[in-house]
Amino acid sequence: MQLIFATNNQHKVNEIRQAVGDQLQLLTLKEAGIDTDIPEPFDTLEENATNKSRTIYDMTGGADCFSEDTGLEVDALKGEPGVKSARYAGEGRSSQDNIIKLLGALENQPGRSARFRTVISLIIDGKESFFEGICTGRITHEQRGTDGFGYDPVFIPDGSDKTFAEMNMQEKNRFSHRKKAVEKLVVFLKGLS
Repeated sequence: MQLIFATNNQHKVNEIRQAVGDQLQLLTLKEAGIDTDIPEPFDTLEENATNKSRTIYDMTGGADCFSEDTGLEVDALKGEPGVKSARYAGEGRSSQDNIIKLLGALENQPGRSARFRTVISLIIDGKESFFEGICTGRITHEQRGTDGFGYDPVFIPDGSDKTFAEMNMQEKNRFSHRKKAVEKLVVFLKGLS
């Protein structure tokens, strides 16, 4: 089965391709000949994911597609940065600025528990389905590691002593919120065939 993945984020493409292996043929927006940057203006991950997949579905005249939106939710910050994770420190979408702001906000906070949450919106034959993946963990006091992207240098998943940025892709996929959501998507798609 061929699906268009409604993202321009190559890091996300790499993670999802690693997670699905040869079970699905994923086309990036670029590979599908689509040159657009879809906004994420909504207050929930679900709404943003729907907006992205619906936009691509409409633009292509009904191609099967999916999108995802992911947020880092920190308990001590009442769920922030959440849906605004990519733009936490401003519209420039700088991962480094986002991390600095997050560590500053947590400076005097005793609790550092957090979770990554991914929501996938899949549209097949015009019908939308959602899949969620969650990874619980904690925020470090300093950045560690050079792999990954986004908040990976400051997030340690439960069951590990390494940040995501200290892990290779195979190690990260043992815990990954994105992989958990994608596994549910693959199971769903196998049930259709």
